[in-house]
Amino acid sequence: MLKKHLIAVGLFGLFSATSQAQDLTVTVTNLTHGIYFTPVITAAHDASTSIFTTTEAASAELQALAEGGDISGVSGLLSVANADVNENPAGGLLAPATSANFSLSNNSGNDYLSVAAMMLPTNDGFIGLDSWEIPTEAGTYTVYLNAYDAGTEANDEIIANIPNPIGITATGASGVTEEISNPNVHIHPGVLGDDDEEGGISDLDSSAHRWLNPVAKLTIVVE
Repeated sequence: MLKKHLIAVGLFGLFSATSQAQDLTVTVTNLTHGIYFTPVITAAHDASTSIFTTTEAASAELQALAEGGDISGVSGLLSVANADVNENPAGGLLAPATSANFSLSNNSGNDYLSVAAMMLPTNDGFIGLDSWEIPTEAGTYTVYLNAYDAGTEANDEIIANIPNPIGITATGASGVTEEISNPNVHIHPGVLGDDDEEGGISDLDSSAHRWLNPVAKLTIVVE
């Protein structure tokens, strides 16, 4: 009888520990020199949910985010999955070398963290974190984010084909490419750019808009 009682107490303690919600304080930092992030969406979610998956085709919701910065579709999918979602912590564009802070809770089995935001100026580039397992031990954790390509639009670098809230004035580029080299989500090959404001192959300034991975940093405080 005593042995059964100890087993029951042990199981109760195990289930209590795994179901206990944790509060997360998250800071997202733009590490680039000249790239802006559209409204960032972040979620604590379960193991069966994701914003994107590399080597697979982008969903229509991810395409809307990566090509136009529209997070509403991704937010809707996450909400249906009972994820804890934070939208647009910067209140607009997250400028180079700036940060935004917000809080999440990984209650109800939402043990994974994902992040996405379009990168401007790109055709379909986005920062991404796919299903990072949230530590159960309290502490401060740092995660670096790469730039991904949604594989849904050719990286022509023509400003007429890119949302332009940052006011790029260069025009007349012939276009870097007309082809989608990889139709699945993959690490972004980067921006070529050039220094010709009235022509060349790209409307993007090579001195400002190139980047190297990682492009963003998350600092996560687990309480």
